[in-house]
Amino acid sequence: MSQYSEGPKEGEYIAIKSYKHDGSLHRTWRETMVLKNTEDEFIGCNDHTVVIEDDGRRWVTREPALVYFNKHTWFNVVTMIRDNGVSYYCNIASPFVLDREALKYVDYDLDIKVFPNGERRLLDMDEFEQFSKKWHYPQDTIRILLDSVKELTGWIDEKRGPFSVEFINIWYKRYLNIAERNTR
Repeated sequence: MSQYSEGPKEGEYIAIKSYKHDGSLHRTWRETMVLKNTEDEFIGCNDHTVVIEDDGRRWVTREPALVYFNKHTWFNVVTMIRDNGVSYYCNIASPFVLDREALKYVDYDLDIKVFPNGERRLLDMDEFEQFSKKWHYPQDTIRILLDSVKELTGWIDEKRGPFSVEFINIWYKRYLNIAERNTR
């Protein structure tokens, strides 16, 4: 599939913004390099980028991370490339939208963390229950989100997409090549 002509191009940088169901800003990653941008899929990489929390607190990511978003899934995947192996942080979230300001999505609290040894944990079920009541998540949305946990678990088990060694090798190498080219 060709590069999406409407959006940012390979090698450019964009912000990523996550929101909560009520529309409030949750978190912003200031600079993510675009590696692939089509109508249906976005792949990027950030490395030591500034992250701004909803309370204004700032921190910097510690390692390179590939980010994967797909318009047809209610989750996104952050692949953290660490010295001790690859870890994944997966957000159960709305499909993304991309505008001139940023790539945006709604974070629905549930997360799956996958450790380098393959162990995985479902996180933040308590937050999900709390916010689903507070913001009155529609039953259809709750069903989609819980089904997405199952779909995501299947992707992890099958080593599909961002969970495959090939994905990491191809896209991290692509990031390093573009970063090197940009410093010349």
